[in-house]
Amino acid sequence: MIKRNRNIITALGLTGNTIKSEALAGVLALTAGLVVTLLLIGMVSGTPLVALADFFTGVWSSSFYIGNLLNTASLFMWAALGACLALASGSLNLGGEGQIYVSGFVAALVLFYGGECGLPAFVTVGFAGIAAVSAGVLSVAVPVVLYQYRRSTELLTTFLVSAITIPLIDAAISGPLRDTTKNLLAIPAFAENLRLPRLLPPSSFNISFFLALIVCVGVAFALYTTKKGADFCLSGKAPDFARYAGCNVEKIRGIGLLLSGAFHGLAGFFAVWGTYYTCHSGFYSGMGWTALSVALIAKTNPIGVIPAALLLSWIFTAVDRSAIMYSFSFDIESIIQGTILFFISAQYIINKRKDR
Repeated sequence: MIKRNRNIITALGLTGNTIKSEALAGVLALTAGLVVTLLLIGMVSGTPLVALADFFTGVWSSSFYIGNLLNTASLFMWAALGACLALASGSLNLGGEGQIYVSGFVAALVLFYGGECGLPAFVTVGFAGIAAVSAGVLSVAVPVVLYQYRRSTELLTTFLVSAITIPLIDAAISGPLRDTTKNLLAIPAFAENLRLPRLLPPSSFNISFFLALIVCVGVAFALYTTKKGADFCLSGKAPDFARYAGCNVEKIRGIGLLLSGAFHGLAGFFAVWGTYYTCHSGFYSGMGWTALSVALIAKTNPIGVIPAALLLSWIFTAVDRSAIMYSFSFDIESIIQGTILFFISAQYIINKRKDR
């Protein structure tokens, strides 16, 4: 029995050196992102020392920024759980942004028209949540089918489905479904009685943050303490070993992608229900890629998602505040996001090659 457990641990790569190496890679990626942030702020600001000091302290000076930081972290957590489950099963979902967008779009439509029809609030919200999750799952259904029957790589198919979905939703929002009474490119906002209450107004902080924490712990429990969870992780880490142990690796990869779509759908749902109260053009921007960075930094560990999401949310909230305070003329957030994703994905690819 002890020998069998050692074999599984070796197959999963759960040795002391591996764990230390993976943790170090996450720290280095975050450090690289933070260094780039500080350099950019120092270079473009007329008062670099003041701007840098404000970067570290400004976010904590107001409940508005603190609340928005926590709310942004919760959205990152929902989407990152989706990225984690895909990675843990041995897949890679690159269509997160499209899945978030279509789920938020569908949820906003259900909430708006449900309110217009006079349906009870709990019924409307329930239908909206189900519709959002279903939209996320359906967005990855085609890549799953193509993988199961044609062995098409999910990296390409998930990305292509997302690339097709996004402009279609943009066209619907800017065309027949647009709220013409507002300047914002968005569908009409749904009724106030359907909105998720704010816990720290005027920020967008709401109960979804605590729900995300609970779900992160629940997913970790399912992955690391149950037999199906062990099969799931084993199939992702060591597919040949998993096949030898009797696991249906292809089926598990498909389930991982479908679960990934569901959690990206929840991210879109909570973004619309608790933050924006409508679906406006491009609300998803950056969320899917940041969630992938969070998942890679956390090394697909749902518990690790929590601090990683909070750290990235702090960086992005501080950068957004600095951009307003010091009138930056370009999108620093995208540069930081790209830097972090580059460093962490490079390490991920190197580890994959070592495993082979």
